Amino acid sequence: MKALLALEDGRTFKCRSFTGSGEAQGEVVFNTGMSGYQEVLTDPSYRGQMVTMTYPLIGNYGINDEDVESNRIQVAAFLLRQYQPYPSNFTSLRSLADYLQSQGVLGVHDFDTRALTRHIRSKGAMRAMISTRDLDPESLAAKARAIPSMAGSDLVTGVTTDRPYRWVDGKVEAVTENEWQQPKIWRHRGDKHCVVAFDYGIKYNILRCLEGLGCEVFVVPASTTADEVKAMNPDGVFLSNGPGDPEPLKYAVKNIQPLIGYKPLFGICLGNQLLGLALGGKTYKMKFGHRGINQPVKYLPTGAIEITSQNHGFSVDFDSLPKGEAMVTHINLNDNTVEGIRHNKLPVFSVQYHPEASPGPHDAHYLFKEFVGLMK
Repeated sequence: MKALLALEDGRTFKCRSFTGSGEAQGEVVFNTGMSGYQEVLTDPSYRGQMVTMTYPLIGNYGINDEDVESNRIQVAAFLLRQYQPYPSNFTSLRSLADYLQSQGVLGVHDFDTRALTRHIRSKGAMRAMISTRDLDPESLAAKARAIPSMAGSDLVTGVTTDRPYRWVDGKVEAVTENEWQQPKIWRHRGDKHCVVAFDYGIKYNILRCLEGLGCEVFVVPASTTADEVKAMNPDGVFLSNGPGDPEPLKYAVKNIQPLIGYKPLFGICLGNQLLGLALGGKTYKMKFGHRGINQPVKYLPTGAIEITSQNHGFSVDFDSLPKGEAMVTHINLNDNTVEGIRHNKLPVFSVQYHPEASPGPHDAHYLFKEFVGLMK
């Protein structure tokens, strides 16, 4: 089925839908990973974005029920060079097209994704519309320009959990109202470290990593207050990844600030940006962001190089961090942007990249062990 992709600057790409009729809107970004499209689709950090995969052949290993990072597809649309309709993998239960169609997500292919990627790298990530119904370039570009900008928008409210839950044996376990009101009922079952994790769009593999290191994990909504966290008396606090601009999340920053120094605190991705704001720093929107499983990062204290998995379009401003209170621990070797920060005196640290990978290299898994070590 014929489709048209129109960017806000008027650039258009003729393409074809492999999921049927439909329209989609959002910010167009690109991911440089050669694999892991199922994890990309279900990563809440992609909320509000249409993802272009730079690897040309997608769909070849199908979809299974294990390799998901949330309970639904999060991307606004999926843009490919060539869709592979016949998956070949012993774990595959359905095709990529069937998976997208089951949740009403538009998938398009048969166009020059390399040209689109080069355009974004030159001009920056931008708003766009895809349609199988409106194939008029001027009309579709006008619709793209009318889409609200990601900068200044709170996208976390659309992905955070409505109610607290436990993560037990690799699955979500509901928490009753009585348990939520009386934390002593549920916490410290056995000798596990209790971690309260703020859900700004948390990936399941983060929870898997924490549980795998012997932690009892309790996930709470993004709006949970510092007093509610302290009432649970956890051993550590975790700030999760999530979508969009951290600046509008004033409530999150307000809740994080009283927890700095309370107990060991660890943040990832959006959690890194929110910690930077809570420490008094600033953030900014990057030109086209970092998205892929091959990003080189330098750990400044030792000079060690890590190959990392990343997905973010905003960054902490290096010069805005308060001198003498916080230090930059990691930088991106492609553009020298901040990839990690740490408090100089308190057990508080965070990284911009994803040490839980999924997909991606495991170079940075040591950070979870460091967090657990601080709770002992």
